[in-house]
Amino acid sequence: MKKSKKLLALLLCLAMVFGLAACGNSNKPADSQTPAPGTNTETPAPETETPGETAADPDAIEDSMTSADSTYQVAFVTDVGQLKDKSFNQGTFDGVKLYAAANGLSYKYYQPANGSEATDDDRYDAMKAAVEGGADVVVCAGYLQEAALRKAAIEYPDTPFVFIDGYPIQEQATEYDAAGNALPNDSPVLTNVAGVAFQEQQAGYLAGYAAVKDGFTKLGFSGGGGGTNPACCRFGYGYVQGANAAALEKGITVDMNYSWQYGSNFSASTDLQTMINGWYVNGTEIVFACGGSMFQSIVAAASANDGYVIGVDVDQSGESEYVVTSAMKGLADAVQWAVAKVYDGTFSEIGGVATSLGVNENSVGLPTDTWSLENYPVEEYEALYQEVLDGTLVVDNDFTKLETTEWSNVNLNVI
Repeated sequence: MKKSKKLLALLLCLAMVFGLAACGNSNKPADSQTPAPGTNTETPAPETETPGETAADPDAIEDSMTSADSTYQVAFVTDVGQLKDKSFNQGTFDGVKLYAAANGLSYKYYQPANGSEATDDDRYDAMKAAVEGGADVVVCAGYLQEAALRKAAIEYPDTPFVFIDGYPIQEQATEYDAAGNALPNDSPVLTNVAGVAFQEQQAGYLAGYAAVKDGFTKLGFSGGGGGTNPACCRFGYGYVQGANAAALEKGITVDMNYSWQYGSNFSASTDLQTMINGWYVNGTEIVFACGGSMFQSIVAAASANDGYVIGVDVDQSGESEYVVTSAMKGLADAVQWAVAKVYDGTFSEIGGVATSLGVNENSVGLPTDTWSLENYPVEEYEALYQEVLDGTLVVDNDFTKLETTEWSNVNLNVI
């Protein structure tokens, strides 16, 4: 576990004072060794021979561009929340920018109207604008896109869509009985939609295990989507599994607050910050911020209480000194891999097919380039990662069992 940041901050201030005295009035910025936000250096997606994969810094590529004929070949329709959320939206858009820039293609992002209150019609309108704007491929982020994506894919059957954090979509939506059981659905699968999902439970497990091994015993999880987002649910369920396993090995019991409150639209809010602040005040040491722009509220609460944070989706260590690690998935690389298949003529291999990327594809994990866990060496993490890779350790993905499981070494407080 890291030492007190208050002492560290004092020492850094003193160092800066003497450093400025020694260096004089230089305006040259210091070189940074921290990877740019959204750059996933540890978890590349499936290998591809296309030139779309590049080590370029996505932050150095413009978010918007002009096109000579006012058409845009690679389009991105955002999920709820901010484009620059330093997490899911940004990580996905980074993939669009990197592939387009490396291949000389025009690109544009489309944000559905009404922000966090966007409707299915708003999302469809954004997809329609993308197609009519000349898109060769439309990348759509987030499970909330399903209904709009179904309508757009049917209306534009010749346009390939990449559904990030998604799954194959049938022509007819699945209906459910009064008990919540899915009714039979024999309608065809839309082959112009590629569903690309991740095994977030693996990344969550690695993060929970690392936190407890590093010495944290009072943990928190704050998730987005109100408990209905499958990706966040998998992250959280894996997190509890990993924390329980590490606590069992250490012969201790850890406490964990677990909440979906104030995160339904993945946005920062005063209510969320107030809740997390209360957690830290009452002893919580570290919180897994699992929900886009919710990160901002959780980091604000951490900074006010000398607490710690686990980031999500991308390496968020560059966003705050209070981030000790991040449960990452290779969003940018997965987008490049999928978009490349449109341009190399192999999209039919993934269209209408469920793709689930995990450790075996080197698509989830913790960032090792910015490792800062003092009591959990990166070598031990890599050994655990290998256990998942070779199948010795299997992380359960059935998050519906979270509250029915009797956790041997975690006192789970679901809020």
